Amino acid sequence: MTLGTQTLPRRERPVRRALLLLAFAASLAACKTVQTAISEDEDAAQAASPANIASLSEVIQRNPNDPQAYNVRGSVLGRAGKREEALADFNRAVALDPNYAQAYANRGLVHRQMNRLELALADYNRAIAIDPNYAVAYLGRGIVYRQQRQALPALEDFNRAIQIRPDNAQAYYNRGLLYQAQNQHQYAIDDFTTALGVSQQKAEPYVARGLSYLAIGDVKSAASDLDEAVQLEPQSLTAWTSRGLAYERLGDKEKAAGSYARAMNISQSHEPAKQGFARVGGRLGQAYQAF
Repeated sequence: MTLGTQTLPRRERPVRRALLLLAFAASLAACKTVQTAISEDEDAAQAASPANIASLSEVIQRNPNDPQAYNVRGSVLGRAGKREEALADFNRAVALDPNYAQAYANRGLVHRQMNRLELALADYNRAIAIDPNYAVAYLGRGIVYRQQRQALPALEDFNRAIQIRPDNAQAYYNRGLLYQAQNQHQYAIDDFTTALGVSQQKAEPYVARGLSYLAIGDVKSAASDLDEAVQLEPQSLTAWTSRGLAYERLGDKEKAAGSYARAMNISQSHEPAKQGFARVGGRLGQAYQAF
């Protein structure tokens, strides 16, 4: 895995630090931004309920010139997957307040989710110009740079986001993905470990760390991480398929076949799982023990 022609500089092993535990349940009324969630949680799903959207619409009817009201509703609409409606609210928010950094960053997130990377980049740049200490905007812009295979600018933004908010699990996770793509797996493992130190309820850092453990030959650690991942996210194709590979390398064909079978139950056309299932002698219609 590479990121274009750019290569990250080698860095010294990060020193473990004391991290603040982050309270993820933030009040919408406090106008927190929609951040790029590693995975959606129950609080976010509840916040995006039709009843909450209706209540926020009533607030806007009473306060039609309040940019914060549009920003909050836009955030909730974005979480509900109503991206065009969310964009309309963020557009209105920045029209009412052209220096509203959160609204620009939120709009940037929606553009990024719609793969409009240049528009997302422009919004994150604007948010940072307004507030140079806005960690969310650096994180979002770093993800755009990573998607554009611009490794060095992405690294700089993730470093800045971490400097501002050392309890930001998403920044460590995304920086870990950047190192992983450069085959700097020990550095990636360090960052995934720090992300998990902040929040252990997300499957993706376990999957990512498991893949890096596989890459460096630490198969037992990989299997342990992927065990955690499939329990946190039972519908993850990548987690089940990677777990199958880990147990295949450990010589446990039963658990390997069971893992590949679970992946094939999620998607019958998933070639890595089909090929792995065949390698370990799996037979369709036969039951296998995954755990």
